[in-house]
Amino acid sequence: MAELRLVKERQPELAPAVDLQIALIALQRRIHTRIPMPWIEFAPDWLKGQMAAGRPLLRFEEIPLEWTDVRLVFRQTADELHRFDALEPQDYRALQALGRDGHALEPLVVDWFNRAANPDRPPAAPPLPVAVSAEALDQVLSLAMRPFLERCAEAVRQRADFSAWRLSSCPLCGGEAELAVLDAQGGRLLVCGRCTTQWRFDRGVCPFCRNDDRALLPSFASCDGVYRLDACDVCRRYLKAFDTRAGGRHVLLAVDAIATLPLDAAALQRGYRA
Repeated sequence: MAELRLVKERQPELAPAVDLQIALIALQRRIHTRIPMPWIEFAPDWLKGQMAAGRPLLRFEEIPLEWTDVRLVFRQTADELHRFDALEPQDYRALQALGRDGHALEPLVVDWFNRAANPDRPPAAPPLPVAVSAEALDQVLSLAMRPFLERCAEAVRQRADFSAWRLSSCPLCGGEAELAVLDAQGGRLLVCGRCTTQWRFDRGVCPFCRNDDRALLPSFASCDGVYRLDACDVCRRYLKAFDTRAGGRHVLLAVDAIATLPLDAAALQRGYRA
């Protein structure tokens, strides 16, 4: 929270985005305290096989979900996004209807999780009972489910070795990286946007299309050198990075995703997409 307030002081143009992020963090903290720590066991041979096959470790049934809490945080997340004009009114109304329905949300959550966790065999997407944009639904699900997936990451972090993982998707839940971290040695770790798990990935390779031609991997830095933007001229995507050497602290996803919004604007102006 303190770091976000500093961002607001230094970059007043980001005040609405900071205020929204503070509201979302407060909401996620409240629900996080109610989520039990899951007991997730990995047989050594199974774990080795998953790593070798490039399959994420977490299975949906291992997530400690209480559906009453899921529906509550889903509705409240939509409330906050709507309050800060980050949701279209029609999407907001549809999402609130989904969150109030006793069972409509459950198959959508399962589908959302397994599309990344089981990309080779994703379940058939359930029909939407309301008219809502896929982007709005994914945005709210990602934010609402983060406390539950973070709990799983906490349970697994000390017992799973991700050093052999070579994919750009998260080794725990299969999610895409939302941010990268440059460590003291200049190496790169990716940070999952769904569960916040971190894992190493070659800095000289695009995490989206695996292009490794450095001439086609332009990079831009913020004026203070704390943040970088690594782009790819093959797939036209980009990933932002926090440089711990210049930042002097650990990465804070909720802070750094907001502080780098000017880099997003610069990337979009150059024709790249997140």
